[in-house]
Amino acid sequence: MRIPVVRHLLFPALLLLPALGAAAAPGAGLTFEPCDIRGSDGQRVVEAECATFDVPADPADPDGDTLALFVARIPALTPEPAADAVTIINGGPGASSVSLYVNLEGALSALRRNRDVIVMDQRGTGRSAPLDCPALDTATYQFDPATVRAATRHCLDALRHDPRLFTTSLAVEDLERLRRQLGYRQWNLYGVSYGTRVAQHYLRRYPDAVRSVILDGVVPPDLALGPDVALNAQTTLDGILERCGQADYCAAAFPDPAGQFQRLRERLRASPVTLETPDPVTGRSREVTLSDSHLAMTVRLLSYAPETAALIPLVVHEADTGNFTPLAGQAMRIEAQLQSAISFGMHNSVVCTEDVPFYGDLTALQPALEAAYLGADQVRALETICGLWPRGVRHDDLAEPLRSDRPVLLLSGEFDPITPPAYAERAAAGLTRSRHLVAPGQGHGVIARGCVPQIAEDFIEAAAVDDLDTACLDRLAADPFFVDLLGPPP
Repeated sequence: MRIPVVRHLLFPALLLLPALGAAAAPGAGLTFEPCDIRGSDGQRVVEAECATFDVPADPADPDGDTLALFVARIPALTPEPAADAVTIINGGPGASSVSLYVNLEGALSALRRNRDVIVMDQRGTGRSAPLDCPALDTATYQFDPATVRAATRHCLDALRHDPRLFTTSLAVEDLERLRRQLGYRQWNLYGVSYGTRVAQHYLRRYPDAVRSVILDGVVPPDLALGPDVALNAQTTLDGILERCGQADYCAAAFPDPAGQFQRLRERLRASPVTLETPDPVTGRSREVTLSDSHLAMTVRLLSYAPETAALIPLVVHEADTGNFTPLAGQAMRIEAQLQSAISFGMHNSVVCTEDVPFYGDLTALQPALEAAYLGADQVRALETICGLWPRGVRHDDLAEPLRSDRPVLLLSGEFDPITPPAYAERAAAGLTRSRHLVAPGQGHGVIARGCVPQIAEDFIEAAAVDDLDTACLDRLAADPFFVDLLGPPP
């Protein structure tokens, strides 16, 4: 869910799991060694204990090839941790869960007060047999069917593992193997974005192994992701520009932000702009050509968080009046982050198995897609890739609405451009012990916002939603808009 353009059989998993020794202490089933784990930018470091967990690549062939999955344990702060542990599941699909923990360590570290935190990079991501596709990093930036097909074939030819084995269905089996291997009684699951699909499917398949669940930026199990992406993004952008118009200081600086965006989009579509500008990541001067696709990608990703959404009217205004440097800088920064954060092959294995085959007839939706600023190219690109990508292992019940009586806390950002609050309401319909919280003014993924970390800690400690004190959420709000390159008005 963080990519601008891209992203069978039911096996008896329990029969393939190692026996759980009666005397095993929680966390004792693997050999952990001290290590440093890093965030997605490679700079932030957290001390942990790390291990390699070998699992069958194909559970139907337990004597065949294995995958080495990377596991990190951040021990509880108490000398006698609970018999249940917390585990973190990132989105993408294709992003590293270990890197996510490091990125959000300030918010998530409170969860280890009484419990170990166990983080495993899902198969195909991070340091767990990643399915990387460098050729697709740029091939899908500007959609061209022939280029995308060629890049997809190149990617498939270069993969070291069978891409059919890198799906949600097998990921939840890996997670259950890990729980049993380590001897934890239950998981407390935290999933964000696509990670909420994994968490919900794990809850469906192994309900007795789940103590509590936090779903952040929720994907309903019965939703095929893709067709609504452009529509949700357009709704969020319209809301951002409307809020600018309703704020006197922003309206004074940018009297017609929607009109400026449309003019800029049409100008870049007709004639891309080339400029020389410093790369915000490396600092080296670089020639950049900006098209309407760069504008769309940049605006979409800026809208994910309130502090970057606050830049959109200014970045658009500067480019519309001839200063393309801020737009180029944001585009280069976002592109670099995406290329380093996502394993595109794993992304494709998921969406080509679980989403694209279930789009159905999109004819009626086509006019709305074409009218949105992202257009229909994202859907076309995914359909082109999935026309070549093999379908993988998919449990028959993966897309069924989830019904559960386990305690579930659902979190949404009020202005989430990819998984709006309505998605969480849809997912909550079958969750009898759930509560949905909407964080005012926030975007996609809210676990680190304001007092949400404390609410999450209280929820996991009690494994109940009834008595949570959530009044502090009222203090959250959207960030003030930048009116010039120095920031918001005083």
